[in-house]
Amino acid sequence: MTDTPARPAAPGPSALPPGVLVLAGTPIGDVDDAPPRLAAELAGADVIAAEDTRRLRRLTQALGVTPKGRVVSYFEGNESARTPELVDALLGGARVLLVTDAGMPSVSDPGYRLVAAAVEKDVRVTAVPGPSAVLTALALSGLPVDRFCFEGFLPRKAGERLTRLREVAEERRTLVYFEAPHRLDDTLAAMAEVFGADRRAAVCRELTKTYEEVRRGPLADLAEWAAEGVRGEITVVVTGAPVRGPEEFGPEELVRRVRVREEAGERRKEAITAVAAEAGVPKRQVFDAVVSAKHSEG
Repeated sequence: MTDTPARPAAPGPSALPPGVLVLAGTPIGDVDDAPPRLAAELAGADVIAAEDTRRLRRLTQALGVTPKGRVVSYFEGNESARTPELVDALLGGARVLLVTDAGMPSVSDPGYRLVAAAVEKDVRVTAVPGPSAVLTALALSGLPVDRFCFEGFLPRKAGERLTRLREVAEERRTLVYFEAPHRLDDTLAAMAEVFGADRRAAVCRELTKTYEEVRRGPLADLAEWAAEGVRGEITVVVTGAPVRGPEEFGPEELVRRVRVREEAGERRKEAITAVAAEAGVPKRQVFDAVVSAKHSEG
């Protein structure tokens, strides 16, 4: 009786070429904005990691796609725990598709941890570019867009929110924020307090959806409008701080800038030095303005 040759062992994960992590943009409103490649990736991925599996199901139905791969949830609450599992799948040769509820993964949405972990393991990461609330709001705002910075969501607590705003009070680039509708009026009021009531801004609501609306105007006016109640998904765009000449820095403005920096955690000496450099005036002039303001306040 001859021995039957043993079957070769199946290659383990380490013997397989790494898979690919695909970050896919999804519509921020109108499903017709879905990029053509999205349907193909949804149909062909080995694993789909979705922020909300129910919303993913609605999206695939709208696109007429039946995913062949395994669908798992990947949201803020389980992102840390699920990332190693997805990295193992990638190292095993899987094509993993990451989608969030709307827009691009990692932009104020889950994704950063998985991308960082995949890069660390030399796994290829690519993207299906798609709609972005940040860029859409910028384009519609009517404000300067040559330089901008995205600040995401502000803290919910009023004190922390003011501190964060004070940190960028003198930022000259256009600022972009996400905000919940029930906090919009408080946020705009805080912005008017820190940035100035006349600073120009735009509130973009329900972008690409049926009731899309863009409100433009000074922060104080927008805060008054929002106090009546606003619904929908919100993106706020605020123009950057104006460039001032030395003649525009009166004592009140110098004192205000020092206080902004102090409230953000700077010591008074460093704040005075920094404000003097910004204003192009001697440090003694800023110091005298601060001392005078302190005496006048009693």
